[in-house]
Amino acid sequence: MVDLHTHSTASDGEKSPSQLVLCAKESGLSVLALTDHDTLDGLEEAQKAAKEAGLVFVPGIELNIQWPTGEFHLLGLGFKEVSASMKALLKKLKNNRIERNKKILAALENDGLQVNYDEFARSQTAFHAEESLGRPHIAAYMVQKGLVKNRQKAFDKYLSKGTPFFVDFEGADLEEAVKAVLDSGGLPVLAHPLSLYVGWGKIQGVLEGIRQKGVLGLEAWHPGAKENDCRRLEKMAREMGFFVTAGSDYHGPNVRGDRKLGKTAGGYKIDDRYYFEELLPRL
Repeated sequence: MVDLHTHSTASDGEKSPSQLVLCAKESGLSVLALTDHDTLDGLEEAQKAAKEAGLVFVPGIELNIQWPTGEFHLLGLGFKEVSASMKALLKKLKNNRIERNKKILAALENDGLQVNYDEFARSQTAFHAEESLGRPHIAAYMVQKGLVKNRQKAFDKYLSKGTPFFVDFEGADLEEAVKAVLDSGGLPVLAHPLSLYVGWGKIQGVLEGIRQKGVLGLEAWHPGAKENDCRRLEKMAREMGFFVTAGSDYHGPNVRGDRKLGKTAGGYKIDDRYYFEELLPRL
């Protein structure tokens, strides 16, 4: 059993990188990838813990890509180094993320809520790097302040697209992100493709355009999709020349309790072949 899409406290996950590795070991995984949002901060700790636990570790990242509908996340899997192009890209995304957070919190404060950016940053950076803070952390901060009952309420009323306080995040250019991943010795993979919000009638053409920009793999299996849709995506991916991956997108039981390490759509265990037959031969 493997898992090629997980998160730690280096971004918006609940468990530290080393805790995540121990949970993966206890869950019976043989291969684990850590793919935190727009940061590589947790990789060193996770790699050391994985070596001690006897797990195969895949250093990775999940990059936010600029996209007109839905959301486009690009996984980079199997880094050998951190290239200059990756460092430059992450610096840009860090600044974009901080500016977005400041705008959201300023809008909330202007509306009369007792929040401010400096207090938010202090309350969250004990657990997370400032460059990886985002809306989930603002939601947690609002819960801490007693402004909302839970994170979902914060999103529903204040943070989701369509609310008065939503601010778009300026993601990376796809070709720039692909280059940064390849320069670092990794493989670019389109995460949860249905999040692009493209209908089945148009998705093949869209995926072909993404493939032509250098994306090599497609995460066909994700717990946010239906099993039949995952099978359809896997078949389409192979016909188009992508290799296929699968992941849990695990964040932790108190963040996304419906997602379990090593399991994907339909609660299926992620088969070893998604690493040993799909990813490893290309690394």
